[in-house]
Amino acid sequence: MEETEEETVEETEEETEEETVEETVEETVEETVGIILNAMKENPKVTAKELQSKTGLTRRGVEYQIDKLKKEKAIERIGSTKAGEWRLLI
Repeated sequence: MEETEEETVEETEEETEEETVEETVEETVEETVGIILNAMKENPKVTAKELQSKTGLTRRGVEYQIDKLKKEKAIERIGSTKAGEWRLLI
């Protein structure tokens, strides 16, 4: 069965839209990670609450990004949860 020109155009538009959404999501995530890393660089004792405020993420969103950065060996926590600080490894 042959595709009509209209069906081909629709498929191309859908693919382009999906690619645009993926690129936008990637850019937003990179931006958010950049905000977190900059905040940690400026103030190694920055709290999750402060990161929430700076990024607009939920508490869980901040935790997720921090966990991801730890797994990527980009950051580490020195000291206790309350009195410790962040060290950038990148």
